[in-house]
Amino acid sequence: MASVTVGSSDRSLHKHRRCFSLLFYRAVRDLKPVWMLEDMRTMETFYTEEEDGHRTYTPSEALLYAIVHDHQAYARYLLRRYTGQALSKPAERFCCCPASAPHLAMAVRYDRRYILGLILQELHRTPGGPSGTHGGGCFHPDDGRSPLHLACELVRPEAVIMLLGNGACPQARDRDGLTPLDVILQKLRDCEDVKGGARRRCLDHMLLFMPKVHFHMKADLDSEPDRWTRVLGEDTFKYLLGRSPAPLVLTAMQTVLQQLSPASFTDSLHELPIPPSLKPEGLTWRLEECYVDSG
Repeated sequence: MASVTVGSSDRSLHKHRRCFSLLFYRAVRDLKPVWMLEDMRTMETFYTEEEDGHRTYTPSEALLYAIVHDHQAYARYLLRRYTGQALSKPAERFCCCPASAPHLAMAVRYDRRYILGLILQELHRTPGGPSGTHGGGCFHPDDGRSPLHLACELVRPEAVIMLLGNGACPQARDRDGLTPLDVILQKLRDCEDVKGGARRRCLDHMLLFMPKVHFHMKADLDSEPDRWTRVLGEDTFKYLLGRSPAPLVLTAMQTVLQQLSPASFTDSLHELPIPPSLKPEGLTWRLEECYVDSG
């Protein structure tokens, strides 16, 4: 009889905790004030004796919810208040990859540009620099794909330029030897829009950070010159195959961008004394006062 009582008590506690977990999730989704969210996240209801005082929602896990629901104020608070903890690996129920934390990839996947900028800034403040821009970031970790691969896969030109400007490696290769440039070329190959739209902007952004072009699909381009010339334009096609030098404007922009500090890349890009038409498209906002407390 006692075992039945204990079992019923455990089920009741589990149900009670699930209810409060759902309330916290909904509160983040509804963009409730930061102070309210922190009160909920740290309240005793989220504790059990077995957890030995560990919060059900760590700053890292709370940041994932903030990313999903684009709660910018909460993301800013977590990154400022908990710094390294906010970008640490969450529990297994949140993250399938034991080797990395998914925040950077999640911000790319959900196209949270402002929060992506906050994360990149925070990575520059941590020892070792923005190494997270190179890792798998829980996007198909078995494939060895980086957040930059993901940004190209999802055709996010703003995320592409932000990652590259903050030190992401354009030459990174996945398990199949494909670089982010290969990924966006595959997207362009399947594109019905002759001008390419956002896909073409991703390609143009990639080339800005690749003084030396290395990619897997050169043979594919070489085997179908007519098709790829239509997709890329004659000048870009020849440049990618090494048959002509880089256009003067591209070379000049590569040189200029190399002088910008990754830690303040976005703001520095806006401040360049060059015509707006020469600047990469898409970055129409700035990360001013990113760490103003708005709790």
